Amino acid sequence: MKSPIGIFDSGVGGLSVLRSIREEMPHQDLVYFADQAHVPYGPRPLEEVRGFADAITRFLLGRSCPLIVVACNAASAAALKTLRQTFPDIPFVGMEPAVKPAAEQTHTGVVGVLATPATFQGELYASVVERFANGVEILQDPCPGLVGQIEKGDLQGAQTRLILEKAIRPMLEKGIDTIVLGCTHYPFVIPQIQEIAGKNVRVIDPAPAVARQTARMMESHHILSSSLEKGKTTYYTSDEPGKMIRFIDECFKITCSVEKLSWKGNMLST
Repeated sequence: MKSPIGIFDSGVGGLSVLRSIREEMPHQDLVYFADQAHVPYGPRPLEEVRGFADAITRFLLGRSCPLIVVACNAASAAALKTLRQTFPDIPFVGMEPAVKPAAEQTHTGVVGVLATPATFQGELYASVVERFANGVEILQDPCPGLVGQIEKGDLQGAQTRLILEKAIRPMLEKGIDTIVLGCTHYPFVIPQIQEIAGKNVRVIDPAPAVARQTARMMESHHILSSSLEKGKTTYYTSDEPGKMIRFIDECFKITCSVEKLSWKGNMLST
């Protein structure tokens, strides 16, 4: 494995980003870590999430990853700035709620954002809204319980539908025409979101833009793979591997192996 891109999330949500990165760079090796022992990050204190992100980054650097994708909005909000300060020689790509394109493209001037509490509390989100949402009304909902439903693989069940209905219906009543997905788990329920919101509401999945940015950074740092062979993906989790294996099989129709890592204090080990 040469120069694999390191990707991490609190759980399986970042696989939506990995999917776009794989489409953008089919020959690049990837290493994915899901911190399912601590999922969800959204309700956790920002300082705790920073500690997780630091340890995971150190693990991925130990796997020779020259670039890290923080494929988690909560971790990006809590830790991206600190990670760049701690590891100044490592390029990081983070998640930023797509408020800018939503604000530019809305016709009604009302945009809905679905994200977790950590994202809404972070400086990154506040900065994006301040810079790009002038004159646009931003409606927010943390969708409590949705990450857990997606982690269980319940993408179409009644409880998942109820969570989305509670979040989206009030936004529709106030005139939204755009929904921003501010959590990497949420693209896995886009069909449900679109069904509730209707065909006239645009749903923005940030993963393709993140994948393009990752490719640009890989190229600018001269670490893009020149191999013509299909890239390999290595998966790790901090919980029982079977959960992630089943999710990948059901959502991607891919048979894979997942290695378990254990938290020992503030470090990860095999």
